[in-house]
Amino acid sequence: MNRIAKVSLKILKWVGIVLLSLVVLFFATRWIGQGVNKITPKGGINKSMYVDINGSKQWISIYGKDMDNPVLLYLHGGPGSASSLYDYAFTRKWADVYTVVTWDQRGCGKSYDKEHPQTITAGILMQDGKAMTEFLRDYLQVEKITLLGHSWGSYFGANLALAHPDYYDAFIGTGQFIDWEENENRLYEAALTWSENDPEGREMVEKWAPNRNAGDSEVFDLRNAIMKRYGYGMMKDGTDYNLLTTVLFNSCYSLGGIRTFLNSQEDVFEQYMPLAAAKGLKEMSLLGRYDYAMPYYNINGDMDYQTNFEIACEYFKQVNAPKKQLFVMKNATHGLLESRSEEFSGYLHQIAAH
Repeated sequence: MNRIAKVSLKILKWVGIVLLSLVVLFFATRWIGQGVNKITPKGGINKSMYVDINGSKQWISIYGKDMDNPVLLYLHGGPGSASSLYDYAFTRKWADVYTVVTWDQRGCGKSYDKEHPQTITAGILMQDGKAMTEFLRDYLQVEKITLLGHSWGSYFGANLALAHPDYYDAFIGTGQFIDWEENENRLYEAALTWSENDPEGREMVEKWAPNRNAGDSEVFDLRNAIMKRYGYGMMKDGTDYNLLTTVLFNSCYSLGGIRTFLNSQEDVFEQYMPLAAAKGLKEMSLLGRYDYAMPYYNINGDMDYQTNFEIACEYFKQVNAPKKQLFVMKNATHGLLESRSEEFSGYLHQIAAH
């Protein structure tokens, strides 16, 4: 073997050692991070499980530092945008005042079932919400539950609170969604103003506007691109936690599970299309429905056009409830839960103290 071959072999050997070391370091770090997140607080709870809800296996996680705290059910957005891959990064900030339940709704996230695709309607999800609430009341031995919904979850949650007032002790909406058609009309009016001196932007608006009530992925992508162009994008401020390490240290996901979650998004979108289209969402409109039997709270960003902040404020003024309070996060868009999770948690602590 000549000298060049020996040097090449030595280099390859060291490259292999370095790569192997990096792999070992990766898995060791992940194992430690997952181990920390698996710890059950003394006197608290840290469990995840599948629950049979109306013939569908649906996944929940329960985390709290004191079992005597009230139970809070967090409803993710979308519809169909499960957040279980990363939501513990912000929901555990509430765990000293609530026992927090996170739920991957039917057909998405860890509740996704490739072998059994589903047609998802408002009626089916309302039945699921009722059944999940009844399960949690029994499992956690509580009479009532606090509902917290973000975006679609705020729409879903408000409908549950109105339909089953005896089940809930408070409703908290953030990125509060009120009515699909009115929401899109307000966004269109705003977009016309934003694009007044921007020909390229105006072209995007004119392309989007005629189809703005269609449940189509290209339409949604275009509306989101318009908001992002003018500084109103959902995640304009990013996250206030490290998304990569949050995903890698998630104790509920294997690496294969992470891959499945990411690869399932197109299927999930298709399953939720009948609901996401205007007709499906319209039947759940909150307009004209203002009477809540429990305290009503909103935590909204004043730059939110994904779910229009102005409409949410107008609705809030009409709400009749034993108590109501509006918290406004300045210069915040729709991603306020993730970009300003500490501030958001502070508002939840104020609500819990009431």
